[in-house]
Amino acid sequence: MTAADPHPHAPIGVFDSGVGGLSVLAALRRELPNEDYLYLADTAHVPYGPRADDDIRDLTGRAARWLFDHGAKSVVVACNTASAFSLAPLRAWAGDARPVVGLVPAVKPAVAATRSGVIGVLATPATLRGALLQDVVAQHATPRGVRVVPCADLRLVPLVESGLADAPETLAALRETLDPVVGAGADALVLGCTHYPFLTSALRHLYGPDLALFDSGAGVARRTRAVLAERGLLRAPTGTPGTVRAFTTGDPAASAGIIERLHGAPLGVTRAHATLALS
Repeated sequence: MTAADPHPHAPIGVFDSGVGGLSVLAALRRELPNEDYLYLADTAHVPYGPRADDDIRDLTGRAARWLFDHGAKSVVVACNTASAFSLAPLRAWAGDARPVVGLVPAVKPAVAATRSGVIGVLATPATLRGALLQDVVAQHATPRGVRVVPCADLRLVPLVESGLADAPETLAALRETLDPVVGAGADALVLGCTHYPFLTSALRHLYGPDLALFDSGAGVARRTRAVLAERGLLRAPTGTPGTVRAFTTGDPAASAGIIERLHGAPLGVTRAHATLALS
């Protein structure tokens, strides 16, 4: 990076392929309520799950560059699919002064919690084939003899993006995808996409409390705090909540309603114009 080093008062950039990263933004705001945030939803290209690996890396690079160009002191890649393929090149490009924090599927706490010895991982096809998930499974599940049952459903992200997290068609898709996983004995489910915490109500309706749910939001928020503290980039407490500005690469009018609903408060949404990919 050739720009000046970031300042503690600069915002934290948060990026997702769509609205799913708002679940991570909520965790970040609980952990770091004093910070300002830039949220970027790449709704022009959602979903990332079916895309080729190079396409995912290119789109993630464009988003990170946009956030840093607009003053972010760090970028949280609040997308499991983007994290699975893009963290190493992003970190090499950004340099240590501008930290990039990514998501790791919450396999470790699910392994610790399971009593049956079987956990499910609900993720996109890209995340399931990525080395990041395989490494976490090899590190935490395999040594303990825990069986991991992967599953994917390309319908789920578009349903959440459309504001249909609790709709009958979503319940039907979840049952079709997860009944075999529960039938295989899983008592813990890793939500391996940031869109999926918004399905919690539907999952509770279908499977009740016997299927424990695990996502990466709280963990990535704690990691972000630690990374910023290491670099002296935490904003000093002011007693005033930080601000959130939201941007989309697609049509703001089409995204504003669902973004505000999932964010839980009024929030203007502005179009973000695409920038060059990493070079």
